[in-house]
Amino acid sequence: MFDTADRKEEISKQGFTVINDVFKPEEISFLIAAIDESDKSNPSFRKNTDVFAIRRFLKEVPSVLAAIFNKKLVNLIEEYFGKDYFVVKSIYFDKPESSNWFVAWHQDLTISVDKKSEISGYLNWTTKHQHFAVQPPLEILEDNFTIRIHLDDTGQENGALKVVPGSHLRGIYRPENIDWDKEQITFCPVKNGGVMVMRPLLMHASDKTVNNVRRRVIHIEFSRTILPDTIHWSEVIDFTNLFSIQN
Repeated sequence: MFDTADRKEEISKQGFTVINDVFKPEEISFLIAAIDESDKSNPSFRKNTDVFAIRRFLKEVPSVLAAIFNKKLVNLIEEYFGKDYFVVKSIYFDKPESSNWFVAWHQDLTISVDKKSEISGYLNWTTKHQHFAVQPPLEILEDNFTIRIHLDDTGQENGALKVVPGSHLRGIYRPENIDWDKEQITFCPVKNGGVMVMRPLLMHASDKTVNNVRRRVIHIEFSRTILPDTIHWSEVIDFTNLFSIQN
């Protein structure tokens, strides 16, 4: 379907790839309508002048599941990563036209779990609104991946991610230790209906919107790790079974 070998190599060496035309216009329209019709009073929904976000998005708006896990996306995941992965986190981000929100350079170092438990190798616990996050052992972060589905054309002027290619290969890489004289910055524009695939350890950031163009993204994280007995992923969806049942 896609130039699989080249894409897999790009993900391996650079830490990301951008694939356009994964979703048809009517699928994007359906996703937008489902989000617009959702119950905004839910505690998992957060809204202010700079951002509207839905945490546990696939749980809170389950009507989008069949449209998101279409044949193209499921095939993409299986061709690039295999059949062992499942969803462990999903967030919807809406960056309005006039947003002053930006995201500083960082790696995605935490996973979302159902509760706090003292486990060797699991560090830096945080709790926010009864959502628990923890930094797991490095090998879990190295094995996970993220897919960002873009509902709008996204470029440098409305918050497309900028990344440091290859930074996912350096383990925990603190922003304060970046030597910008040696590093390359790459912007990752994505068209409406396209996706960005990335490793969580890829150093990335996002600038303020300066062109009055909205940016809506569905962020989904995947893993194939079974966690220790005392904790569980806070959100688990077996998308392969979902796809086979509905098709």
